[in-house]
Order: sequence, then C-alpha cells, then structure tokens
Amino acid sequence: MAKSGTKATTATTPKIKKILISQPKPESEKSPYFELERKHGVELSFMPFIQLEAILFKEFRKQKVDVIAHTSIIFTSKNAIDHYFRLAEEMKMNINQETKYFCTTESVALYLQRYIQYRKRKVFFGADSSNKGMFDVINKHKEIEKFLYVCSENQQDNEIVGWLKSNKCDFSLGYMYRTVSNNIKETIAIKKFDIICLFTPSGVKSLFDNFPTYKQNGTLVGGFGSNTLKAIEDAGLQLNIKAPAPQSPSMITALDKFLTEANK
Repeated sequence: MAKSGTKATTATTPKIKKILISQPKPESEKSPYFELERKHGVELSFMPFIQLEAILFKEFRKQKVDVIAHTSIIFTSKNAIDHYFRLAEEMKMNINQETKYFCTTESVALYLQRYIQYRKRKVFFGADSSNKGMFDVINKHKEIEKFLYVCSENQQDNEIVGWLKSNKCDFSLGYMYRTVSNNIKETIAIKKFDIICLFTPSGVKSLFDNFPTYKQNGTLVGGFGSNTLKAIEDAGLQLNIKAPAPQSPSMITALDKFLTEANK
C-alpha cells in the first residue's frame, strides 16, 4: 500500500495546471474554488463521480426502523438532511420539536435551517469538522439518547458505526438513499489532470468503475474525510493531499496549501 503525505512529492512535482474536482460545479461565482483558480493560475474541472438515488418510503419500511422512537439524529452531509426530511414528508411524520441533531461540521449543521428552527441547544457539531469532533459531542449525550444515523446503504460499515458500537450507544441505521457511480468515462480524459480530488469512498469506487485499469502514473490524488482517505489507500493509490487536517479543514484550504508549496 502506498504511503500518504506531501513532503516527498512537492519538491519534485511539475507545475500544477489542471485539477479535477469530483463534485458538481458550484453555482455561485463567489465560490472559494474560483478564487483558488485565480490565485494559483490553475484550471479546475468539475465532474460528479457519483449520484444519489432516493430510497422511497415503500422500500424504507422493509428496514423496520421506527424513526419517531429516536431522540437524536446523526447527519454527516447535507444530502442526508435532505433525504431525512424528504422521507419524513412521505411518511407524514411529525418530528418531535425536542429532537437533537448531531453533525460533523458547522456547515452541515447550519443547513438544518432549511427544515427546522435552528437552536443551539438541540443542534451540535464537531469543533474541528471531523468525525472525532462530533464523537466528543455525542459522548456527552450518549447515556440518555437513542440515535438514528442517516446514511447511504453503501456506507453502513464505517468509522461512525464502529465508534457507536464500541461506545455502546443506543443507535439504529437509517438507509434513506444509495450512491451509484456516474458514467463519466466518455466525458472526461482522466489522464490529462495533474490532480484528482475525491470526496467519498463511493467516488473512489466510481473512478475504478469507469476506468478499471486506471494507474496513477504521477497524477496527484487528494481525499477528504477519513473513510475516503482509507478507500484511496486501499485502492493502491498514493495519497498526496488530505483533508481535513489541523491547518486544512476543507479540500479548498488543503489545495491552497499544497499549490502554494508545489508552485514555488
């Protein structure tokens, strides 16, 4: 397995010109991605490697999960929030106003304002935008709460599930959507990019679903989130840029830091 890191690569890395972001293009021209593009003189291409399919109420019922019985909900993404409230509407479910919400990042937590009246006493998030930060918060409530972890059916065995089990939390998994690979092989020339940024284990899977014989061959790889970093290394790829990190809480800040050093 290749070792992760940046020191061994930045000294000999040719000037970075083309970067592939495996997510949809930001709608706002004020996105920090475009500022990054201007600052470093690079060309960013956006291409979502995955798409989400909703698990509808008829299918969800087979999981035999009593959503109302849970006093706290765990969200790791805005997509999870959308699907939770979408399914709640399909089920004609009245959500208890005292329900607590635990989120990995402040950005995810603030997204709840689309659906609920935001009150800090019932919305919590990790201080450092990491799973560990969220675990520290959950740990203070685990004795009295019954948690529902809203997730993709593709991501049921991960760091969060492992922590909930090992810390003897009362929890259930609610699979409310699934992740499928987008067909991108006819759309992009994968070998032309100097950096490929991946954000989910499903995105790593999609890379090899579309390009089964893919070899890194000097291309740099960035990953966001502990599960994604593990998936990248398990796939035999060298990990060059990783986030979140103490000085790089987002992929944008990690890229900025890396490009500043690499393009000196």
